[in-house]
Amino acid sequence: ESPCARQPHASDQFKSAPNAPAMSGYDRAITVFSPDGHLFQVEYALEAVRKGTTTVGVRGKDCVILAVEKRATPKLQDPRTIRKILTVDNDIALAFAGLNADARVLVDKTRIECQSYRLNVEDNPTVDYVARFIARTQQKYTHRGGVRPFGISTLLGGFNTDGVPELYQTDPAGTYYAWKATAIGKNSKSVVDFLEKKYVEDLAEDAALRLALKGLLEVTEASGKNIEVVIIRKSGLHWMKEDELDPLLKELDDTADKITKLKETK
Repeated sequence: ESPCARQPHASDQFKSAPNAPAMSGYDRAITVFSPDGHLFQVEYALEAVRKGTTTVGVRGKDCVILAVEKRATPKLQDPRTIRKILTVDNDIALAFAGLNADARVLVDKTRIECQSYRLNVEDNPTVDYVARFIARTQQKYTHRGGVRPFGISTLLGGFNTDGVPELYQTDPAGTYYAWKATAIGKNSKSVVDFLEKKYVEDLAEDAALRLALKGLLEVTEASGKNIEVVIIRKSGLHWMKEDELDPLLKELDDTADKITKLKETK
């Protein structure tokens, strides 16, 4: 063969595949809608959230409970460096499902905004203000070239100006919603179905905590080591310790009873 023979070019693959799917180009650019109205990169980011750890939020009468399933950490890793619930402001906490690195960047932006708000307004930011800021930031990353959406959804707990507890959810598309109780991440639909059946208005703190933990137990084998829980009160945030969680989880875990009932039905 002649040494001057033409070398294959990267563009040849497109010429040799005339029957390539018509939609394949629309998931490459974030700013391009597909003909049927989809932004595929945003939908892929939502898929990253669905693969994240299960996260539950429950609003009580005077508190908000955030509970997260933690993945097992390697034996030699310091578990303090793996946090799924983060403090955003003095009395606002954020739990997330999705990519840890994206959460770190978004939370850092949010913390700076909270400090800026306090400096300018001389008051604490409310949880709805923080939820709007996070949603606005996530939305900016869905219509600009050269960036990609944040691969996380968040649950935010805090209080409004009247001192009423509120729970908000944001997602990669930049939308935000207020909830009485909800879940995000892996198997979230099963947890939401459970919460819809069991939730009642004006839950006391203990009842809200039990409901959140029971929701997690629906989809995971929970213990104090692989669950992270924060109680958001007007007085501040209370992080539950392993020795506080273990007795509660043992009391609430009815997996053995379910297995016994299944065997009886067979």
